[in-house]
Amino acid sequence: MRTMSNIKETRVGEMRPSQLLWAYGPGAVVDLPNFSVVVKGLDFWDPSRCTPLKEPRLLQAVKGRLGWQVERLLAPPTIEDDGGPTMGEDAGIGVPVGTFPQWLRCPFCGLLAPVDTGLFSFKTNPYRLDRIQWVHEGCPKAKRPVAIASRFVVACDQGHLDDFPWRYYVHRGHSDCKEPLKFYEVGASLENANLFVECGCGEKRSMVEAFGPSAVEALPDCRGRHPHLGTFSRCEAPIRTLLLGASNGWFPETISVLAVPTEGTRLEQLVEENWDDLKAIPTLETLTWYRSTSGMVAFVDFSNEAIWAAVEGKRNEPAEPDVQDDYDLKRPEWLAFMKGENHGEHLKDFRLSLGVVPERYTDVIDRVVRVERLREVNALTGFTRISPPEEMTDESGKQFRAPISSEKPTFAPASEVRGEGLFIAFKPEVLEKWSQEPAVRLREERLLSAHREWRSSRHLEPLDQGFPGAVYSALHSFSHALMREIALECGYNSASVRERVYASRFGEQVTMAGVLVYTAAPDSEGTLGGLVALGEPAELERLITQALRSAALCSSDPLCSEHDPVRDKSLHGASCHACLFAPETSCERGNRYLDRALLVPTWAANNTALFAPSEDQT
Repeated sequence: MRTMSNIKETRVGEMRPSQLLWAYGPGAVVDLPNFSVVVKGLDFWDPSRCTPLKEPRLLQAVKGRLGWQVERLLAPPTIEDDGGPTMGEDAGIGVPVGTFPQWLRCPFCGLLAPVDTGLFSFKTNPYRLDRIQWVHEGCPKAKRPVAIASRFVVACDQGHLDDFPWRYYVHRGHSDCKEPLKFYEVGASLENANLFVECGCGEKRSMVEAFGPSAVEALPDCRGRHPHLGTFSRCEAPIRTLLLGASNGWFPETISVLAVPTEGTRLEQLVEENWDDLKAIPTLETLTWYRSTSGMVAFVDFSNEAIWAAVEGKRNEPAEPDVQDDYDLKRPEWLAFMKGENHGEHLKDFRLSLGVVPERYTDVIDRVVRVERLREVNALTGFTRISPPEEMTDESGKQFRAPISSEKPTFAPASEVRGEGLFIAFKPEVLEKWSQEPAVRLREERLLSAHREWRSSRHLEPLDQGFPGAVYSALHSFSHALMREIALECGYNSASVRERVYASRFGEQVTMAGVLVYTAAPDSEGTLGGLVALGEPAELERLITQALRSAALCSSDPLCSEHDPVRDKSLHGASCHACLFAPETSCERGNRYLDRALLVPTWAANNTALFAPSEDQT
């Protein structure tokens, strides 16, 4: 990360590229050791220092959200860390950030003021990033103490973020007073009632009124500020006070796909993978010259004429249909996994081997595929504040997202990771028959009612939209149960094991039903083979049996098994942190649409289970 504005560009911190998608993307506040910064929008990035990532399916999905002007996916700029200071030209490489909040406080004298007053000085240290700081030069109680960021900011659910309106708040309205402000604490605890802001004119106010119902009168209207873009706009949404670094201050909206071979010949796939380089070539003669200079090693088995014909075919093919939902993204992955083996050639980032279905579960499981190597690519398309993306819609009913650039972006930030996994496909006819059983349909109706109540309470229309159905919930619950067991066996921590659930749309005939449990990491750690080794029939049978046995009884029973999703408008049935919930990085649905009663018999339900009770469960 590098800071920018009126301060000379300098490196102020570092983070992993994947963190820019999941935790600290454009618009997010990053808490550094001595101050905080906001990650700037894409307008401030330097694309020439970013690394292009090629994944046509993901680019297609991103275009569907951000517009067809998006041309490419770019990984954040990185520099090689040799342990020494980053100076010279390298100091300007990174994602641009700016100081936020702008209001700082001196912990000794209590002075509260914005950085543009000149009361604070910015001190850099290329040798020790943890010592980069703002200092209070004229503090009467200490010599140049480190100033810290104000602990309060304001935000609204339209994605706006702003400094806390200190002068407005302490004067209970607009005021022309220019006296210095002071922030101090009283009492033994740091509750809001013991925190005060005081003006030099004598006005003071406790921070307790900045929260709850009283905040409506205590705070001004939202200014529509996007500090990551440097813009202001009209906004009528109410603002609320947030603690700096609060988890609801930034929720990413991302798209994730697995890189799988596309349908077509090997030459067509090579053209697809290298389309960014080939699409600008106008003639066969230019291609011949380009090939003689660049080598194009991947095309060594093909003639210039064959390559040019494939390029022309790609250029003239009809536009791809819009990606509507996860089903459209996952369908090609499902088809690739169902083949159970590599596609004609040895692919670097997609290696499969067909496993053997454990004999005990051949009546339910169709096939097992060991995914020896896979590549996952993620892209950031926007963010929300206060509430996560799935709970936000705009006036037209479309999913709302705050912008990551002030203009329509021509690229989207992305990252890639590699890993290994196990793919388990279920027999569609078995799930179709099971889903039509009266007891299962009755439980599905309860989940649907809870889904409607949940959306209604958040003013989301239509109420049925996004409900995945009982088949998905059963597969999702199976995936979570299996992930918990695999994390204990394969050596990866539970937050590193992820899932992808493949299920047909709710209301349609079951043709796609399976789960992929995998691990992914930016380096070789995700491909050490520990998870694939568990795909042996004996090992997998033991794991599945243990997973189902653990899911049958929760330490929170009978409360967990008797949980009614309609009563508290939740999106899960019999499930909790003690039995099925997984870390946030592992679950594709945020621990929603889980119900172990659809998987195995429980205390409260014994006639809706997909898996019959085993001998050690009866």
